Amino acid sequence: MDLAPSPAEAQLRLEVRSWLQENLPWEYGRGLPPRFETLEEEVAFGRTWQNQLAQGRWVGVPWPTQYGGRGAGPVEHFIVTEELARARAPELVGRIGINLVGPTLLAHGTDEQKQRWLPSIPPAEHIWCQLFSEPGAGSDLAAITTRAEMKGDDWILNGQKVWTSYAQFADWGLCLARTDPDGPKHKSITAFAVDMRALGVEVRPLHQITDEKEFNEVFFSDVIIPDAHRIGPVNEGWRVANSTLTHERGINPRQLVIHLQLVEELLRLALENGAFDDPRLRPRLAQAVVEVRLFQLHNWRTLSRLAKGEAPGPEGSALKLYWSEMSKRMHDTVMAVLGPAAPLWIGADENPGEGTWQRSWLYYQASSIWAGTNEIQRNILSERVLGLPKEPARTG
Repeated sequence: MDLAPSPAEAQLRLEVRSWLQENLPWEYGRGLPPRFETLEEEVAFGRTWQNQLAQGRWVGVPWPTQYGGRGAGPVEHFIVTEELARARAPELVGRIGINLVGPTLLAHGTDEQKQRWLPSIPPAEHIWCQLFSEPGAGSDLAAITTRAEMKGDDWILNGQKVWTSYAQFADWGLCLARTDPDGPKHKSITAFAVDMRALGVEVRPLHQITDEKEFNEVFFSDVIIPDAHRIGPVNEGWRVANSTLTHERGINPRQLVIHLQLVEELLRLALENGAFDDPRLRPRLAQAVVEVRLFQLHNWRTLSRLAKGEAPGPEGSALKLYWSEMSKRMHDTVMAVLGPAAPLWIGADENPGEGTWQRSWLYYQASSIWAGTNEIQRNILSERVLGLPKEPARTG
């Protein structure tokens, strides 16, 4: 594999890095986000920052130019995302729309839907959320019970979703609903765009262990959805959803750079507090470095497939499975290196990182759950990659 960038790729990396050095709201590569008083303030700041990025066409890089992108390929998208993370740029507040909804609309939306919804996503004029998971349908997504019934030219939506990021700020949601109660569960689901301000939509924030309220429950009570908001054919929502999930589980340059930075900071912390002198911690620190580098190689392998025009395929599940478990191991090592400071929180005295390590540890405990649990990823790999038979249904 030739890992040397082409002249055009090197120029793009230099261009985005120079733009960030001039436009970042804090010091390039070192500054930390301000501590916002409320999530509302953070989202408002995020909208402004994403709009600024969109003016430079650094959002939705692989999208067609008429929708605000650059019409670039997967390598260029990887480079830009990698540079944003390396610069410690604020995370996109509209990342669900950019990373998941946009590609889904490009693949399955009508021309009218693309023209209506796509241009407002890069500048964060409209924020989208993903309305997939339900209390009884998380890992087994095809078991959703939220239903949509056709009445005249409209659909009537009823049901509940959960773990919906930024639903309280979203303008639109990509929703899966059952549209044929008697059909096979994978062939009776339809995808819709839901107006999150419509009558009958109720959003209830969930207080998380990180002391944040990013996730939400969403309830639908006789919500009217025009048929023009249906994405893809009736009862083919599972195919639409798989497009979304493929993007969610594919290469992840932002997580790659975040973990490269985390391991560098971990080594610095270990040097400062003498953790390298502990024979129990030295092997764990070495393992963290090796595993992050392997994550980098996994990303490059998948990126190489995409650059050749090949689909990422179910191997994307291997990448998601690998990095999520790697992250949890690394954060356990962080807690061991922190030692007596590990139980402290934001604002505590003598707490290295002022609570950022503890918050990161708590946050990444969910990495083996989001984007499909690791148990589901193992099932996908065993069935679709290794060709192993499914476990027969138990009776009795």
